[in-house]
Amino acid sequence: MTGEAHVAGVVVHAYPDAAAAVARRIGRLRGARVHAQSPDGKLVVTLEAGSSNAVAEALCRIQTQDGVLAAALVYQHAEPSDSMNEEVDLEDHAP
Repeated sequence: MTGEAHVAGVVVHAYPDAAAAVARRIGRLRGARVHAQSPDGKLVVTLEAGSSNAVAEALCRIQTQDGVLAAALVYQHAEPSDSMNEEVDLEDHAP
């Protein structure tokens, strides 16, 4: 049986004066990456994990950090890990 690959998009709202520290802590979480940060404390984050439980656990860790007002799961996608090795025919996709 193969594993799964999960990718989730999360929006985090932190206190503006704590946002940089929150972003650094999130960036240290396994599979987490901060892609953008606004001056008012909003962060765009992706999480990569092997299960939906791992994604939920990471989201909970983010939500309970000092300086975080809210963290919301915006998107989650899962597929078999083996599919990550499949070749993609670019002609079948929109430009």
